[in-house]
Formats: sequence, structure tokens, C-alpha cells
Amino acid sequence: MVAEDGKLVPDPRRRHAGRGAWLHPVPACLDSAERKKAFPRALRVQGPLDAKAVRVQLGSEARPTEDQSSGLAGHRKQVDPS
Repeated sequence: MVAEDGKLVPDPRRRHAGRGAWLHPVPACLDSAERKKAFPRALRVQGPLDAKAVRVQLGSEARPTEDQSSGLAGHRKQVDPS
């Protein structure tokens, strides 16, 4: 995802300009990142970011299993292939 105009924008194909951040496709990870204010820090922007578009994307793409809904079960580190 990237920050554009004070909003978090999903960027699954990594094509948007600017600094990006990774997020597990689990709503619990989004909640945790927002609570820790990780997005402004990772994307190097001032102030809070609206994560509505990311939340919508997670809702339509991710159907968490019982294990995933409780947190980071099955968590693996994402590695950039480039």
C-alpha cells in the first residue's frame, strides 16, 4: 500500500509511485498497525491516514480462517522478490 492524499491506497501489484508498505491480508494486522500508528511512520508522512480503501480490499479478498482471525497464526515474513 501507499499513501496518497492522506489515504492509504492498496497497491497489490506495486505500481504506484512513492514509498510503500507491506501488510498481511488479515484484518487483525490492519487493526494492529493502525493502533501502533505504523503507517505514517513506515510511509514517512505526517498525521493519520484513512485506511478505508484497505479495509474494503481486505474484506473482499481475505476470508480469514479461524486460525488467522485470532492474530498472526501461520505468519510468514514477506520477502520482496526484486
